[in-house]
Amino acid sequence: MRKIVKAVVVFVAIVMAGVTYRFIAWLPPVNTPAGGILGTLLPFLREERPELTLDLLRERITLAPGFGMSVFATDIPGARAMRMTRAGDLLVSSPPTGQVFLVERDRDGDGVADGQRVLLDQLKAPLGLDFHLDWLYVGERDAIGRVAFDHDAGRVVGSYERVVTNMASGSGGHSKKPIRFGPDGLLYVNVGSTCNACLEDDPRSAAIVRYTPEGQREEVYATGLRNSAGFDWSPRDGKLYATDNGRDLLGDDFPPCELNEIRQGEFYGWPFANGDRIPDPDFGEGRDDEILRSVAPVHEFRAHNAPLGIAFIRGDWVPGDYRGAAIVALHGSWNRSRKDGYKVVSLHWHADGSIEERDFMIGFLRDEHVIGRPAEVAEGSDGALYIADDYADAVYRVVYGRGEGVLGGAEFAAGEVATRGEVARYERDELDPEVIALAMIEGPEQFDALACGACHVDTAGASGNLVVLDGLAARYSPESLARYLAAPQAPMPPVELDEDARRQLSIYLLESHP
Repeated sequence: MRKIVKAVVVFVAIVMAGVTYRFIAWLPPVNTPAGGILGTLLPFLREERPELTLDLLRERITLAPGFGMSVFATDIPGARAMRMTRAGDLLVSSPPTGQVFLVERDRDGDGVADGQRVLLDQLKAPLGLDFHLDWLYVGERDAIGRVAFDHDAGRVVGSYERVVTNMASGSGGHSKKPIRFGPDGLLYVNVGSTCNACLEDDPRSAAIVRYTPEGQREEVYATGLRNSAGFDWSPRDGKLYATDNGRDLLGDDFPPCELNEIRQGEFYGWPFANGDRIPDPDFGEGRDDEILRSVAPVHEFRAHNAPLGIAFIRGDWVPGDYRGAAIVALHGSWNRSRKDGYKVVSLHWHADGSIEERDFMIGFLRDEHVIGRPAEVAEGSDGALYIADDYADAVYRVVYGRGEGVLGGAEFAAGEVATRGEVARYERDELDPEVIALAMIEGPEQFDALACGACHVDTAGASGNLVVLDGLAARYSPESLARYLAAPQAPMPPVELDEDARRQLSIYLLESHP
């Protein structure tokens, strides 16, 4: 009897060992400070998060030549999407707390916010933020809400209302809702997949969906996008570009993450294809037609780098080769045997259509040790770039021409603004007086014909809810303002004028708003 029991025990042990081996072999590598899916379940897999100090950042962080950064804000748990108010304050979403923070503008010029406070609370994992007219919109886990916003006072007015409800909430980290208003005045929403790779039941999942500002006329705009966590319209060509996170569990180096040019009605491959229409080993068989009609990415990031936020630089506060470039936050891998990503890169379009990827902000990852995870990017109207780090719970402010590397408050305040030619400004004496005279005649007519007064005040100092066009001459030249008018920041629509007429309107605006 003992021999029988012993044999059974040995047999069971062998079977269990085989099952355990197969289970472990199936599991993805877990190698991330946040622990990924398994790290959430097994906290002991996580690394201890280091204290964020200037000394640590100076030791680790390197920026592109000529750029300097300061730690603009801290203690914003899981800091994600950012939008700047008309007054220059920065709104930052905090999905884990259900809050949206208002981070006060830097009045004393030391590169650090003058304060911060909770603007909205008790939301469901808020991520996406954007303004439309005098409404602040918020992308929650399963809804889109809005509330009236007083930009001058930095406070909400009235009650928060949800204009879109019953959205697919997703799972596995894809439940958050990035949002942006497009040049067409419509609200675009990324709805991530509910899984790593599967056939979705809801056509809105793994797609970009758009709505009217009132949350009506729901339309699936583009599909086959596993998780396009960041998207923006290029000032170079006016096209919509979106990052997309490739699927997991196919090894360290496949599939690539993607940048896609998003066109209405197009299919981008997931879950049948990965990268440049390579059939998926689990879902690609028998899907030749879908794979053939899918749109290949215009750029591939390294596998599992997890590109999230993207912002095109519209201002002239940067050197020429960065004007119109896209800045992308690579959140970093969680299921590679060795970590990868954890940095910010810039994408530069060449005349032949090719895209060059350059390191812009690196050092968060060194020797498998991580001190930060860039997540979102936003360009401010103050001539600065803001980077949200949801691991360090911080927001960094990046400027050009004040010195390089990590700058403390005193260093930042003492720094010089970029030299002439690096930041465009209006030089009146460089223009022919007759050109200015003509612009002052035709400019007001163009302003009225385009109904610019529906959103902007044509007289500095006027009150009300419209945007006052003060201080343009300090930030733009006629050429740079004309380029901006051709492909402005959403929700402002492109100015439908020819090049000469846009320049005349620009000169008029610069003359009127020094």
